Amino acid sequence: MTSEQDLPVAVVTGAAGGIGLASATRLAEDGFAVRMLDLSAERVAAAAATLAERGLNVTAAGIDLRDEDAVKAEIDALPRLDVLVNNAGIFDVIEFDALTAADLRRMTEVNYIPVFTLSQAASRRMPEDGRIINIASRSWLGAKSIAHYAASKAAVVGLTRAMALDLAPKRILVNAIAPGVIETAILDAWDDEARAALAARQPIGRLGRPEDIAAVVGFLADRRTGFITGQTLIVDGGASVGTLGGA
Repeated sequence: MTSEQDLPVAVVTGAAGGIGLASATRLAEDGFAVRMLDLSAERVAAAAATLAERGLNVTAAGIDLRDEDAVKAEIDALPRLDVLVNNAGIFDVIEFDALTAADLRRMTEVNYIPVFTLSQAASRRMPEDGRIINIASRSWLGAKSIAHYAASKAAVVGLTRAMALDLAPKRILVNAIAPGVIETAILDAWDDEARAALAARQPIGRLGRPEDIAAVVGFLADRRTGFITGQTLIVDGGASVGTLGGA
């Protein structure tokens, strides 16, 4: 019988909602003990409590991923670490002419640098066959009015490819997922008509769901998926096959 101490451990950032919560749920359902991290300690605790009521093995903590000492302490305190899902990030729309260097720094400090600091700390704890899964975005291929966001996600893709080579001798696999338009809090401000129009523009006729991305997280975390590294899987319902210039 497998004891609780023997369970593989997964860390998911930005786990209070959306893709992060769906990914934490999927990994817990797949038998991982999941550590859920989020900037909002209150929201992530509530999310974890809901999963725990279902009998899933989850714990939660609030953390500012820009605090490198806090990140290192969080990772070092874990009993073990098998999977890291770098999901936390921010998003907003700013026309290119209105962008400032501060906007780019803000995106870099939240969307990119913590991917590095967490992954470096995690890779030092992981056994062979560890997995690092970075949530990028289809926008790294190019998108209007979000140059600062797209650039931060392109950096995540580049880092993923480089880390995959650097960590290959340790048998740690590093991959990214690039979601398209997903039904998360980002779309809360859209009315039903706008959301329907957006869905109609998708090749498969609907918006993505957080569970669509979580399914790919589960696939990449599965120990039977052992020969994929350095890849970015675009999960966008086919939108990138046609046009890349917008949602």
